[in-house]
Amino acid sequence: MGAALESGAFLGKIDGTVAAMDAEARRKQLSAAIRRTAGGDRAALRLIYDETAAKLFGVCLRILHDRSEAEDVLQEVYLTVWRKAASFDEARASPITWLVAIARNRAIDRLRSGSVARLSEPIETAETVPDSSPFAEEIMVSRQEQARLAACLEELEARQASAIRSAFIGGATYEELARAANVPLGTMKSLIRRGLAKLRACLER
Repeated sequence: MGAALESGAFLGKIDGTVAAMDAEARRKQLSAAIRRTAGGDRAALRLIYDETAAKLFGVCLRILHDRSEAEDVLQEVYLTVWRKAASFDEARASPITWLVAIARNRAIDRLRSGSVARLSEPIETAETVPDSSPFAEEIMVSRQEQARLAACLEELEARQASAIRSAFIGGATYEELARAANVPLGTMKSLIRRGLAKLRACLER
């Protein structure tokens, strides 16, 4: 019984490590996409939209309480991102925190413009809509876990380790990695998927 519990706890830590890698990879991917958007990359803006539209729509809807208005404001949010991407500073805020702030501000502006029916609660309550995204400290793995992760990466085939590092640490997208390696997208995804399976097996040892 005790061994089973210990094993379960260890597997839980493994899952937490992999989840932390995934969260950190998404953060880096979003940051990179915002930087590319600042340079006029429309594909990068599309990536940001695909990754964050559901969350930002939820922020707008909680403030406006009107689906149609929230949809309109969401479009304004991404126009703002397109215009102001160069102002993003990763040292001051995570990408999702920056994006949520834009969504919250645009939604509040819409409320204050009077185009939305007044709510029963005061407009100031919109300022307190929470950002549920984790802080950077909450998604970083411990030094011990990082060392173990690095050791397991060394056991992978060189191509797999390089692709995983580029995707989950460097923030590169699968499409970018496939182009760089001159292989089909499906091939790159399979390569990374097999590498992650081996990585998990190593971490479970």
